[in-house]
Amino acid sequence: MRLVRGGLIALTMIGIAATAFELASERHWNGLEQYVPWLALILLLVATVLVLLPGDRGTTTARVLALVVLGASAYGVVDHVLVNLQAGEFDQRFADTWESLPLVEQVLYAVTKTVGPAPTLAPGVLAQVALLLLLATVCPPGGTRATPLSSAGKQEA
Repeated sequence: MRLVRGGLIALTMIGIAATAFELASERHWNGLEQYVPWLALILLLVATVLVLLPGDRGTTTARVLALVVLGASAYGVVDHVLVNLQAGEFDQRFADTWESLPLVEQVLYAVTKTVGPAPTLAPGVLAQVALLLLLATVCPPGGTRATPLSSAGKQEA
């Protein structure tokens, strides 16, 4: 279990670093709304440090912070889809027909980035990293293992 927990925490830290690099390379800091993923990364970093504390002292707080990041991720996906939906009428391929398209089709085009500039799945990476950290909190820090099923029902003589 210790190896699994360590691997999940390592993947969490790699995800934080990779997401920060991606946000920086996209210059994702123009306006208050674009600071949301940066704040989410800070929360994930704090939560990771809390998980690394000895014992279970920071586990509950780390879980709450990871859940907040999951919410921020969902907000980001919805926001990116809405931005792309608004851009649909300005896309030259759909300028004449956008308003007459069914809403489901418009949303599909927005989600798949057929219209609009916003990558709809990029905020989902924050959810993935938060889920990795949540999974790391399920594994006990001491590396203890559950009793195997084969010996669970045996009585000592």
